[in-house]
Parts: sequence; C-alpha cells; structure tokens
Amino acid sequence: MKKFISLFFLLIISFLNAQNSDSVIKNIIDEVKNNSHVEKLSHELFDLVGPRLVGTPQMKNAHDWAVEKYKSWGINSYLHQWGIWRGWERGITHIDMLKPRVRTLNGRQLAWSPSTSKRGVTAEVTKVPEIDNKEDFDSWLKTVKGKFILVSQNQITGRPDSQWEEYATPESFEKMKEQRDKISENWYSNIRKTGYGYRDISKAFEDAGAVGLISSYWSRAFGANKVFSARTDKIPNVDVNLEDYTMLYRMVENGTTPTVKIISTSKELGDVPTFNTLAEIKGVEKPNEYVILSAHFDSWDGSQGTTDNGTGTIVMMEAMRILKKFYPNPKRTIMVGHWGSEEQGLNGSRAFVEDYPNIVENIQAVFNQDNGTGRVVSISGQGFLNSYDYLSDWLSSVPQDVTKHIETDFPGMPGSGGTDHASFVAAGVPAFNLSALDWEYWNYTWHTNLDSYDKIVFDDLKNNVILTAILAYKASEDPDQASREKRVLPESSVNPRTGRMMRARGWPSVRKPNRDGTSSK
Repeated sequence: MKKFISLFFLLIISFLNAQNSDSVIKNIIDEVKNNSHVEKLSHELFDLVGPRLVGTPQMKNAHDWAVEKYKSWGINSYLHQWGIWRGWERGITHIDMLKPRVRTLNGRQLAWSPSTSKRGVTAEVTKVPEIDNKEDFDSWLKTVKGKFILVSQNQITGRPDSQWEEYATPESFEKMKEQRDKISENWYSNIRKTGYGYRDISKAFEDAGAVGLISSYWSRAFGANKVFSARTDKIPNVDVNLEDYTMLYRMVENGTTPTVKIISTSKELGDVPTFNTLAEIKGVEKPNEYVILSAHFDSWDGSQGTTDNGTGTIVMMEAMRILKKFYPNPKRTIMVGHWGSEEQGLNGSRAFVEDYPNIVENIQAVFNQDNGTGRVVSISGQGFLNSYDYLSDWLSSVPQDVTKHIETDFPGMPGSGGTDHASFVAAGVPAFNLSALDWEYWNYTWHTNLDSYDKIVFDDLKNNVILTAILAYKASEDPDQASREKRVLPESSVNPRTGRMMRARGWPSVRKPNRDGTSSK
C-alpha cells in the first residue's frame, strides 16, 4: 500500500513537472512572438552606442549599458576586468580628392590609426612602381616624402563573382578570373621584391617620410571593404572604398597625379581597462553548476558591428530577459558572458576560463552565437562523445519550426578557434556554437564597413531567441550532468569550409589571453 501511494505521488509530481515544463516553453515562445524586445535592444545598442572596438569609450559605454539593462530586468550583472588595452577614440574622417577634379571619397580611418592635425594633410598620391629588386625599391623610396601612398592592389571589377557567374558568358567570366589572378600574383611578387612583407612594408613608407597610407581591402561584394587596424605609428592610414580607390590607382597608373586631402581626428586615450560583462540568474537547487549563454560584445568599428556580433549579443540578452520573467528560479545558475576583445584572439573568454576555474569546472553547457543575423542552421557536438544523448534531448523540446532548419553533427570535431565557444571546448567544457545561416555574411558584413542595423533579419533573431532560451532551460533542468567524455580523434579529417583533408592536431589546448594590448607593449 505504501509503495502504491509513493508511486502515485511520484506520478503526480512527474505530471506537475511536465505541466510546468510545458508552461515555461509555451511562455518563452509566446513572449518572443508577442512581446519581443529585440528591435528596441538593437536600436539602443547599434544606433545609440554604436561600434565596440576594444579600448574605446564606446566599448565601455556598451558594457555599462548592458549592466544597467540587466539590472532593469532584475538580473544581477557586473563587469569582469581582465586586462588593459590601448585607449583610442575615432573622430571625424574626411577624404577629398582636390585634383584633377573635386570629389569626396568614400572611406574611413582604420582602427588605432594616428590622427592628422585639425587642418588635415594635403598631398599628392603615388603607388609602388614595378621593380626588379630591393635596390630599385630603396631608390624609389627616396621619392615618397610628403606623399600619400596607395598600398593595396588594383581590382579590375567591383562586381561579386555571383553576378559574373549569372550574367557573363562563361568565356568572359573565366577571362576576368585569369586577369584578376594575374594582377594579384604580380602585385604580391612586386611586394616580395621590396624585401618587405605586406604588413611590415608600412613602416618603410612611414620612415621614408610618406604623410599617409591609402588602402582598400575589398571584400568581393558591392560596396564592402574589410576594415581592420592601421599599420602605422605616426601617419594616418585610411581605407577607401573600391570604386574610389581604383579611380586613384588608374590615375596614377596612367600618368595623372591626383591630390588628396585627409582629415582624421582620432584621440589617443592612454592605457584603459578592458572588461567582460557578466550577468546571472542564480540557481536554487544547484547554484554552483552553470549554464552559460555566450556572445562576444566587441566589434571592429568600420560600421555598427551589427552582425559581428551585435546580433549574437541581442539574442543572448533577450533570452536572459525572458528566462528571468518565466523561469526566475532555475535549477542551475544561468549565466551570460558578453566577451571583450574576441576580435584580437578570444581574449575575453580565455581570460574568463583562466580567472574562474571554479565555474568552468562546474559548467553544464555553453551555448555561443556569433556569425551573423541568420537563423541557426548547424550545431556540432564539438567532439564530446556523448553529446548526442543530452543535446538531442534538449533540442527535442524546441518547436519543430525552429529545429527543422538545424543540421546536427555528433560527436563532431572540437572547435579550436574562430569564436568564443572554443575557449571552453579547450578546457573540456561542453560548449556549442549555434551556427547561423550565411546571408552572405562573410563578404558583406563580416568585419566590413557595411555591418549595420539595416542588415538585421529580425525573424531569424527571434527564431534564435526561442532556440537559446529553451536550450538553456532544458540544460538547467536536466537531472544529469552533461558528459565531458571526449571522442578519439581521427588521424585525419575534412575541413568543412575548404573540403580538404587535414591532419588531426589533437584536442585543442587552453591558450592564455593577451591581457596587455597597450601601445607600449
């Protein structure tokens, strides 16, 4: 009789728990569909805060904004200072061609570039000529004093290959590619003859008295340039869009010497602290075990840093807001990490792994999102042998209209870099990257001047919020600890991006963060 009563009560409790689980999931879905905050959060972060280059006031503003936003939702949030960085603030960039005609050029100062005076710099433009050896280059260097130098190769087309493939004749497409390859080969060959590498040749220009460098790192998409950091210490380095850069190049190549004026008013701010933003909903049953939502907070600053990785940030913030509202007393602690300086080598997440070993030791799972605005379409088991068992179980509670887009790979291969889940995988933590649909991310928005609010696909973001919130909920509620057993890695594997065979390198090792990104380093 006692056994019967006990069994009866167990069934009742099980039923009530199932009802409660169904209620939480239903509430998550309804909140996303009927009361989403992703548009408001996106406006505040991208339009008002803007890009988030490590070491800039905008990055610190972003951290402070996130902390206050979490506190307004009743979520404990704080900053984790993990290092110091070169403080720098972008100002106004204005680039004008004055001769042979007047035209304002489309470009911007590169990150950490030295500034000009308020009056700017006006000078003629030149480029490296074809040379035979280093002696030829050294002789030409004597002529560059007081000039701007074009430091990127010429491009023969500004159309992406997809257009050529769709509209050109096959013969024309092949001809273009052959010409492009030859131009690129000749350009790199010419650089090698100088005795310098592509990166360190900038110092030679600077030492020879050039007044500035003009580059154009085209991303093979309409209007898109990769925008990274300057390679100069004393003179400005600006990036100019393809159509304007190639115009300057053609002028010089055909015997016309253009004159350009550049005004760039950045500020050096000395050494500044750099942070991660952390927030947590404390667990009530297993408070010292953790489910972590993960997204890097920093960006390059050629645009708003929207799809890399503002959209990942917004997904994690919105998931935390909803979980706090409908799952305020989780079994395990649910933490979110907004990492700094991912773009310089996963430094923020690596610092967290190093600074919080007690948390890392007790992580149930990490869910990371980085690559763009699209809905999640791929999840790998990251080399954890039993990942299928628990990850598939958690995914089974996610609505089919979300999971139908997702391909899974179990046990998969461990991520060794690229984004922040790799910092945790290296430490043996089940950490999964929620990999998104492309939306031509790699060409149009990844590290480009076009990574802006208008590229957001809000339906896909909401899709990802549902996925992330339910995964966090199910991982928190799971009665079992997720297995950390690792697969035996094969001797070789196929690179999913290139299709080429790679030799196995073993499980990735934990790497130390760069905690000193100062100018004096």
